[in-house]
Amino acid sequence: MVLVTEDMIRQFQSMMEQIDEPLKRTFQNVHQGNPTETLVRFLKARDGNVAKAYKMLMDCLNWRITSEIDSILAKPIIPRDLYRGLRDSNLIGMSGYSKEGLPVIAIGVGLSTFDQASVHYYVQSHIQLNEYRDRVILPAASKKYGRHISTCIKVLDMTGLKLSALNHIKLMTVISTIDDLNYPEKTETYFIVNAPYIFSACWKVVRPLLQERTRKKVQVLSGNGKDELLKIMDYASLPHFCKREGSGSSKYSRNGTVDNCFSLDHSFHQQLYNYTIEQARLLERNVPIKQGSFHVDFPEPDPEDAKIAKTIESEFQKLGNQNGVCNSFRNVRINAD
Repeated sequence: MVLVTEDMIRQFQSMMEQIDEPLKRTFQNVHQGNPTETLVRFLKARDGNVAKAYKMLMDCLNWRITSEIDSILAKPIIPRDLYRGLRDSNLIGMSGYSKEGLPVIAIGVGLSTFDQASVHYYVQSHIQLNEYRDRVILPAASKKYGRHISTCIKVLDMTGLKLSALNHIKLMTVISTIDDLNYPEKTETYFIVNAPYIFSACWKVVRPLLQERTRKKVQVLSGNGKDELLKIMDYASLPHFCKREGSGSSKYSRNGTVDNCFSLDHSFHQQLYNYTIEQARLLERNVPIKQGSFHVDFPEPDPEDAKIAKTIESEFQKLGNQNGVCNSFRNVRINAD
């Protein structure tokens, strides 16, 4: 893993001092009072190459300006039933904090259907979650735990995973690319739980192709991962799909929506959604909130990632033929944000 030196940081800082004022303003929303730590993230994402890290950050800041990312938290998805549909079909939420204060983000990979709205709504919702995490959740965690916290933990539930899930690969690739290029190094560890055979077979192909820093972040746990996860978080912060015994849906829990961090009725999503409504009212006083998706520019995947994806496609084609199952894979990538 790359060692970021003081010389790298100073060189990067000197380059950032020369940027235009609009870029400086949006950079403030990115670093949230911690510019040095942000520069380190981008340096890590480009293996310590200052010139490449600078270009990456400039591309990110220009994307934010062009796509008006700074105001995306004032663009609520309405009506509320539409947002509920997004939550029911894109299973993601926050279940609590680790013992070190890192937010625990739960993702229901296997049972997400992405079939309730256009791609633009799913992308808008995903970016809003990223921005709310970076602008609200992480600063609050830093204050509560008395130290700078800039990363989260992700627990990925593979319950129900089928090869046909890759019908959603276009959307998954868009979201993954946005995270890779604009929110690098935001995840401390990925924990994989409830992994069926299909994941294990695919993981053997994917793992050697990942960059070392990404491989080190991924841990595949046995079963629902409860015993291992309890070493780093309290029971209350476990995602609901890690609390149940045996197999079952990651969508629901015995306690209904109270414990289901994917649901709009969960406190995290209630707070996030209400936050966007309030920000919209502050931004546009006495103006009705309009319905409509928030379109952003979709960046092109990194050439190296495209090369990796082509290799994965070929290997997955072989796997599909061997198992007599769907073999229409087009592109797969592990998000290394």
